[in-house]
Amino acid sequence: MIDSIRRNSLKTLAVATVLACMSTAALAEGGSLAEIKARGQLTVGTEAAYEPYEFVENGVVVGYGRDVLDYMAAKLGVKLVQLNLPFQGLLPGLMSRRFDFVATSVGITEERAKRFAFSRPIGIVRSMLVVSNTSKGVNRPEDLAGKIVGTQMGSQAQPVAQEFDRQLKEKHGKGYAELKLLQAYPDVSVALGNGTLDVGVLPSNVLGVQMRRQPNAFRSVGEIGSPRLLAWVANPKDEEIRGFINTTLEEMRANGKLGELQKKWFGETLTLPTSDYLPKGAL
Repeated sequence: MIDSIRRNSLKTLAVATVLACMSTAALAEGGSLAEIKARGQLTVGTEAAYEPYEFVENGVVVGYGRDVLDYMAAKLGVKLVQLNLPFQGLLPGLMSRRFDFVATSVGITEERAKRFAFSRPIGIVRSMLVVSNTSKGVNRPEDLAGKIVGTQMGSQAQPVAQEFDRQLKEKHGKGYAELKLLQAYPDVSVALGNGTLDVGVLPSNVLGVQMRRQPNAFRSVGEIGSPRLLAWVANPKDEEIRGFINTTLEEMRANGKLGELQKKWFGETLTLPTSDYLPKGAL
């Protein structure tokens, strides 16, 4: 009898524990503004290696994106938790609901837009070709044939670099000696400095910051591809969250706060589209 009571008590405790865990998991998943408010926390995924959009300074994530996020968290009346993760894990993490949305500068591409829910653009970037100032063999894009080229793995620059390699082979019969894919953009700059790479492909904003910090270390030899719009990304099932991002960005544009932050971080306001920015077939 006593064993029976114990077994029933253990079963009851086990069920209660599972239900509690399920409740906690449901709150962690997010999906709606009501759930975020109930949790008291807005959790976003970021790769803080894309200055001045998002980067680490004195152990804290700062930048243009962080200032926008602070505005959003204050609007919701919740705490902001910004997870700093490798770029390659951000979109998979979004789909497994590790965070409410991706708040890092993701390039809008046709392939990505069919799988993920992009916000309205928050920035624009060009893919720049960079060499060490001591380099003498590369002075224009065509000189990349036979060179070791590198960029960040999984970034918007990777397909641009791959496409230019294809174009070189088609036009000149010879492409890169090798395309190296590195963990982060700062690694590309380091590889250029130590001679591991002949040419790096860096976003224009990253290059601008790098040249200000090391004015005599690098030089640009042109750009490849077309300018890319940058945006944040929500889970396709979370239309309310995407709507919140978009309406808040519009609110900030209308009240002048967005322009103020752009001047703070870029030295100028950015001209960004508010419509027709997604490719055909986008979610």
